[in-house]
Amino acid sequence: MKNLPIGFIDSGFGGLTVARQSLRQLPNESIIYFGDSARVPYGPRPLEEVKEYIWQMTNFLLAKGIKMLVIACNTGTAAALKEVREALSIPVIGVIHPGSRAAIKQTHNRRIGVIATEGTIKSQVYKQALLEKVENLTVYSMACPEFVTIVEENRVGDFETQGIVNERLKPFVDNGVDALILGCTHFPIMRGAIQEAVGESIQLIDSGVETINEVSTLLDYFGLSRTANDAKQFPSTQVFYTTGEVNHFAKVAKNWLHKETIEVIQCEVKGNVLIETNHSEP
Repeated sequence: MKNLPIGFIDSGFGGLTVARQSLRQLPNESIIYFGDSARVPYGPRPLEEVKEYIWQMTNFLLAKGIKMLVIACNTGTAAALKEVREALSIPVIGVIHPGSRAAIKQTHNRRIGVIATEGTIKSQVYKQALLEKVENLTVYSMACPEFVTIVEENRVGDFETQGIVNERLKPFVDNGVDALILGCTHFPIMRGAIQEAVGESIQLIDSGVETINEVSTLLDYFGLSRTANDAKQFPSTQVFYTTGEVNHFAKVAKNWLHKETIEVIQCEVKGNVLIETNHSEP
């Protein structure tokens, strides 16, 4: 069981920021990643529709064999974490509670900001998670769907991007927020632009980093961690699936994960099932 991979699912590229943390913090572990790039963004979609997509990817990875599932998508976590966790016998982790706990640790003035997709903000899951733990917090939430588009279109380094980010995040500076949760796994890719927009006095909370901290703890708790000796006997592997264009996904994944080669396998939805259809170029 412990030699099975950890499964990661996301609406597209964003969850690669969580997978990247897994490669850094848990190098002995294998991963299998599914990015639903053909249907990104999830934010504007009804949560019931998002839940259906999460189940399609979950069932696909379960058929491949995984020992733990990470819903590396904030909207997906809001839509489906409770139901998926109750239904599966393996550990299931979302990205919302780890990020919330980290923000509470970091804030000094109890004024916390959240940026996320429309679906995540409308669900108010971050606000609920924060206020469940500490009542006397002030939470400022804002949907930033254009940030997802910038990342998916690989426009983070474009000249216009910094101006867009500055204008969008000014209210957090004006309201004296001192901790800002990056409530979408796409957003850490824009960390430099976001930090410049809000200034160094505001601490950015990367939910991906915090999620992998929790993954590591739960692997140890359930006796599922792989040791260096395990990795020598059964070398760790990384497999990537997408519903999007495979060569574009492979290019972005290689860049973000700092890998020279990555094989990406394309899938299509047929009925309510994901079917493998194509492979990326070597």
